[in-house]
Amino acid sequence: MTDLDDIPAPQGQLTLKLLASRQDTNLHGDIAGGWLAAHMDQAAELAAGREAHGRTATVAIEAMDFLCPVRVGSVVNIFTAVREIGHSSVKIDVEVWIRQPQERDPDELHKVTEARFVMVALDDNGRIRAVRQRE
Repeated sequence: MTDLDDIPAPQGQLTLKLLASRQDTNLHGDIAGGWLAAHMDQAAELAAGREAHGRTATVAIEAMDFLCPVRVGSVVNIFTAVREIGHSSVKIDVEVWIRQPQERDPDELHKVTEARFVMVALDDNGRIRAVRQRE
């Protein structure tokens, strides 16, 4: 008997949902890691922008390990969670989970990778500005 609390699950909110297609593959037919990293960055920017009420930019990405390959036809789900808000920065945890093509259980997700993105708020001139705190 398994304890449901022991089953890994995505953390945060679903921010992006994509379909992995042939045009996104590397030479071996797997989805390229750079494609995933770019979409993770996009999700982090969306989440940070909501907190900063405007433009943000990535200043750091903490370690990213890939746990399994992503195949063409996989549904890619990118989850984000705000972890820390500083004076001008927002730290966002980003997780990628996939539903593989032809999965027997349509609700079964597999974790691919995770990373912490550090974003800074920018003004209209591209200079760092303060993040507006939640009230």
